[in-house]
Amino acid sequence: MRYAETGFNLEVDLTRGNIERVPTDPRLTELHLGGLGTNARLFWDRVPPEVQPFSPDNLLVFGTGILVGTPAPGTNRTIVSCISPQTRLFGFSMMGGFWGPELKHAGYDKVIIRGKSPELVYLWIKDDKVELRDASHLRGLGTLESAEVIRQELDEPHAAVASIGLAGENRVFFASIEQGRSSASRLGLGAVMGDKKLKAIAVRGSGDINIARPAEYMEICNEALRYIVHREKNPIEGVMPILRGLGSPQEMAIHDEKWHTENFAWGNARVRRKGFWTKEISEQWTNTMETMRTRLLSCHNCPMKCGAAISVDTRLCSYMMKCFSKLTYTMGAFSDLEFGLRIAQKATEHGVDAFSAPQTMAFALELLEAGILTEQDMPGMPLDNEGRFYWLLDRIVRREGIGDILADGTYWAARAIGKGAEEYAHNNIKKTEQLPLKLGMLNPMYYLMYSTGEKVNITQIEGNFPQAPFPTREEREEFVKDWVHVPDDRFKKWFVDWELRGKNSIPHYPPIDATCEIVNWQEKLHYIDDCTGMCAGLSSFPYKPPFHIHNLPRLISAGTGLDLDEDSLTHLTRRNRDLVRANNLRRGMTRKDEEPPADHWKRRFPELETRLKDEYYKFKGWNNDGVPTRESLLELDLEFVAKDFMERGILRDGQDPPADSEASKASSEGSES
Repeated sequence: MRYAETGFNLEVDLTRGNIERVPTDPRLTELHLGGLGTNARLFWDRVPPEVQPFSPDNLLVFGTGILVGTPAPGTNRTIVSCISPQTRLFGFSMMGGFWGPELKHAGYDKVIIRGKSPELVYLWIKDDKVELRDASHLRGLGTLESAEVIRQELDEPHAAVASIGLAGENRVFFASIEQGRSSASRLGLGAVMGDKKLKAIAVRGSGDINIARPAEYMEICNEALRYIVHREKNPIEGVMPILRGLGSPQEMAIHDEKWHTENFAWGNARVRRKGFWTKEISEQWTNTMETMRTRLLSCHNCPMKCGAAISVDTRLCSYMMKCFSKLTYTMGAFSDLEFGLRIAQKATEHGVDAFSAPQTMAFALELLEAGILTEQDMPGMPLDNEGRFYWLLDRIVRREGIGDILADGTYWAARAIGKGAEEYAHNNIKKTEQLPLKLGMLNPMYYLMYSTGEKVNITQIEGNFPQAPFPTREEREEFVKDWVHVPDDRFKKWFVDWELRGKNSIPHYPPIDATCEIVNWQEKLHYIDDCTGMCAGLSSFPYKPPFHIHNLPRLISAGTGLDLDEDSLTHLTRRNRDLVRANNLRRGMTRKDEEPPADHWKRRFPELETRLKDEYYKFKGWNNDGVPTRESLLELDLEFVAKDFMERGILRDGQDPPADSEASKASSEGSES
């Protein structure tokens, strides 16, 4: 019997219209758990580096975390993966909501899409009944509108639907996949879905999920729930309001936006508006949220309410909003919050990423102001600022006129436009727009997270270690008293000694070796979440979360029946991390690609940054080019990666690894196909 997972994937060949229920290899669960780990293995085994984003051979994989659908709070994440049209690398994005649990209850751990349909279709999964259905009547409809039409057509009001809008249909490079309570929005996954002519996947399940040791599992879950209640009654003092409690950044519940409005960049990540947050602005924004926010919302089996239903007009046209989408359109347009919420509704229906879309529109207007683009490039564009953003959004999702170029995002658009446009596409990492922040002094931890994190999204890399020191040593000492979450007590000392000013302040503190350990700890927790399907808001992202490195091994072991402790879970997570990196390295990623936006911090320290990266690569078991060494790969049972790298010349020292390890056997016998 398989525990926590179903042991089956759903394979869909859109070219042939073929659907298969395929058993999976339990040894791959032992090696990679589920979610991102088994997704990365699947891409390594089945998608050669020559495959391009819009090739029929590019897979689109919806992979649930191994604990998704179980009683553990917050275990509802699905990791969607493909070769990204933006980065040309292995791309993945996490979505919560109800879709993943429904898929598990229907009897599948993953949906693996390959090929291209000759006509627009949607996939309907209801337990053992799976079929491709005509979606021609859904062409051009928005994401949420399509989902509602599908539910009515199927007479399944509780079906979970992941769908694309116009942006996905027209292969906009930053198109998202939306599913009501959450979305897989980064890296153009919706564009690949549109290229395959798959409008939506609807799912409803009624099956059970087996737990290896139910009593122990429920005990750990109840411990976490009790701790959540404790944390909510005892918020962290001395940090920005949205980080005082648990969950994803509490943008929907908290109205104090002084930190973000004065540190987020306005326009195309160029202008910082110090002193913007006044009493009048605060009251205006609070009134806007209280008026347009109809209720707070949660994902499946989660006590937190990180999202909200936003009502944009008298027709009660509502949509789900989470996290920084509240701010990005407002910042991009130099406008007020009401405009930001209204245009975000349109953008959600069209299905575009809320980081990339507003920055791409602001980028176009900056080019217009600079004379690089002219009015002839934008015929008919309104003169008012807000009208321009609506106009640009419409042209981008339809790929009309200048929108056809902008639809590729700022990196690719700048190279197509030329005339110095590249200077304005400056807020990218690995060709993808980042959260628009403009800060003062370089933060070494964040330098490493931005540079080396292949999630291309800082909120999916940063985490349990505070972003900045508390003002006084007394406050820092108070914070660490109940900080049981750290790997060991050295982390407490590093934080207590961290000063706002002085010899132990940014950028030369914490020491480089400590910085490497802190960044690695935070990244490790995110990678555990992405294999289990745990929401980062209850584990890897907030301060002092209910799930952490000391109780996650027990939770996973009781759920799956695997024998994991902290060391073995760390080892498994290193394997998955290096496998994600390996997918990208053989697609051409190099050290040169690992740089934060040039003006993210006002003060930079080039020599220190080079040392930081050198030491972090060494700490991770990578060579100075950022490639895992042969020794590291062998230690992690990734001999097949070492062999491939040596054949391609990515690694040049040493001999071919032995081919008799557990991982090599699993690879030779095929993975999840």
